[in-house]
Amino acid sequence: MRSSFIRFLIVGVINTFVGMSMMFLLLHEGGMSYWPSTVTGHLIGACTSYLLNRSFTFKNRESMSKTVFPFMFVVSSCYIFSYYFGIHFAEWLFMSISRLPATYREDAAILFGTILYTITNYAGQKAIVFSRKNEPVKT
Repeated sequence: MRSSFIRFLIVGVINTFVGMSMMFLLLHEGGMSYWPSTVTGHLIGACTSYLLNRSFTFKNRESMSKTVFPFMFVVSSCYIFSYYFGIHFAEWLFMSISRLPATYREDAAILFGTILYTITNYAGQKAIVFSRKNEPVKT
């Protein structure tokens, strides 16, 4: 597990940079609100994640047709859970600490959601999508 988690973190840095850059770009420069910017950035990061995790992190040899739909399920479930919790946690935090400027609430929500997403996504990818039990039997 340890080496796959380290590879997952390396891939995560790459796809997080790609996805979050897009999220913040769309949020601040593209004029999009929280949900459209996180969905779009997340989809771009997820494509990067799938390709790198399949080949580098979990070294999965199954056909893409067998892994892409479970991947989409895990990614979608983790996204909804993590970013929903992230926005609500940020709202609670910014209401509780009045010194925090409200203009950073959505930025904080993206950061909270991303951290939670990383943890839940790794667990789902390892257990459901790229598990060793899904590997073809070598003869």
